[in-house]
Amino acid sequence: MQEDCTRSASYTVVCEDYVHLVEFSPFSSGTSASLLAYGGNQYVVVGSCIFQEEDVEVEGVEFTVFRAFHHELRVDALAWSPESRLDRVPTIRFCTAAADRKLRLLTSDLQDRHEVKVMEGHTSYINQLVFEPTEGKQIASVSDDHTCRVWDLDGNETAALRLRSPGISVCWHPQEVFKLMVAEKKGTIRFYDLVTQQAVLSLDCGQSPLMSADWCLTNTIKVGAVAGNDWLIWDITRSSYPQEKRPAHIDKARLFKWSRANENLFATTGCPGKISSQLLIHHLGHPQPVMIGSAPVGSGLSWHRTLPLCVIGGDRKLCFWMTEM
Repeated sequence: MQEDCTRSASYTVVCEDYVHLVEFSPFSSGTSASLLAYGGNQYVVVGSCIFQEEDVEVEGVEFTVFRAFHHELRVDALAWSPESRLDRVPTIRFCTAAADRKLRLLTSDLQDRHEVKVMEGHTSYINQLVFEPTEGKQIASVSDDHTCRVWDLDGNETAALRLRSPGISVCWHPQEVFKLMVAEKKGTIRFYDLVTQQAVLSLDCGQSPLMSADWCLTNTIKVGAVAGNDWLIWDITRSSYPQEKRPAHIDKARLFKWSRANENLFATTGCPGKISSQLLIHHLGHPQPVMIGSAPVGSGLSWHRTLPLCVIGGDRKLCFWMTEM
């Protein structure tokens, strides 16, 4: 790989503490700004950002912090609700997972009302969670306890899918509210019908451990994952085996995320090294990564809703990379 395509971040935002994870809201805030949350040891910060690509009066990035929420433990996973809005009556709603095997649903009007609902049931570490994207009245979570569980907003468990190995990633279909994708550590990705609670389709990595998988929500026949050092892409209409597979990271790959702005763009990160974590941005038409970035002890990965821009957290900062469509 050519060294000359290694790039420093397009924009950075300074934070007060180490950032363990960061998530853009995948939903419109009702304003021109994007909602963003980042978290670490005992805190979650919620704010909004506007980039110069969206507003000519902004230099670089304009980041506004709304509120820092106390969180009893380190935040290990976070998902935004589609009910979070900044127009009319501002409402912030998101759900977190922590090492105590509990989900916490936080709802705030950013003024006086601030509610936390604790959801218990998982018996081991929770790896990822997601809101049902059309109305946001359900949450799905996957865990090392070999289950994918679905919850209502009152904390009732409405479904429990038994898995054959730890659940690593979970994605909800953008329109079909009964379709869920669940990726397992041993290298299997299954699609479930939540009405029958049965798997309707499965994909196979052919290798394990699978570290991260993502469903391309702009074109749902595409699924991507990382396992070992490789990234893998499936066309679910063609085969249960990957259509494309390439080695990407020397130090094992950690996360895979599709761009929300372009169905051919995706990002992978390497497992945090001693000094820095590698971020690679790939385009399906190109054999080499189209961009290589690096962040000191980087953690987390999230794409902007409409721009070809992704963010990773790091040591007291957020690093944003803008790429070409």
